[in-house]
Amino acid sequence: MRIGAHVDPTDPLAAAADRQADAVQFFLADPQGWQAPKPRTDAERLRGSDIDLYVHSPYVINVATSNNRIRIPSRKLLVNHAASAHDIGAKGLIVHGGHVNRGDDPSIGFANWRKTFAYAEQQGGFPLPVLIENTAGGDNACARRFDALARLWDAVGEFGPGFCLDTCHAHAAGEDLLGIVDRVKAITGRIDLIHANGSKDEFDSRRDRHENLQAGSIDPELIVAAIRAADAPAIVETPGGSEGQATDIAYLRTRLGQQDPSR
Repeated sequence: MRIGAHVDPTDPLAAAADRQADAVQFFLADPQGWQAPKPRTDAERLRGSDIDLYVHSPYVINVATSNNRIRIPSRKLLVNHAASAHDIGAKGLIVHGGHVNRGDDPSIGFANWRKTFAYAEQQGGFPLPVLIENTAGGDNACARRFDALARLWDAVGEFGPGFCLDTCHAHAAGEDLLGIVDRVKAITGRIDLIHANGSKDEFDSRRDRHENLQAGSIDPELIVAAIRAADAPAIVETPGGSEGQATDIAYLRTRLGQQDPSR
């Protein structure tokens, strides 16, 4: 079970060493922009590292929307990021579930997700697992509440997508963390990665504000239990820089009975 953190993309391997992490997640381009990733000069070093790499796609991507000016560029950008993530040896590309516009039939979003995977197959298929992540808020979201997630998987499950479970997002969305792994796996059949995040806000707040594991409104033992039940790698996306994330990683290792990899 690998444990790591979301880090600055400048030197992910140095950031991993600072946190005593054996996995890192980072962006390959501006998370709020539409730019395709540029080739990394350290790609060979990243590929040859024993640190597990995950790439988070930009937040602007929304393949579910009926807005052509967002949906079509989103599909293309997702394919571009998948290719670049594969080039550096990443184990997965995380993408948010997206949402439809106010007043739209939710089925439009699920159909558009299906078209996204069909589009990718026309380009030769995604070269690495695409991990759809549950989101925190929005009445029109495709992966906030698990009844919507089930409809999404009905639409895309045959393409074999992966799933990333974010504990803060689930808590904010009103999904109880107790027994959450069984509920997710009953829908997706898998959990490939856990974003192990505390929350600054209360249950069902719909607010996506991450907190360190021992400081937020989520019982950290519920996060530990989810990681243990999923038997999946965990990435903390928590505040406090290197020190705060290192503390969270050490806490998870202690509670999961793991040893610091530097020893």
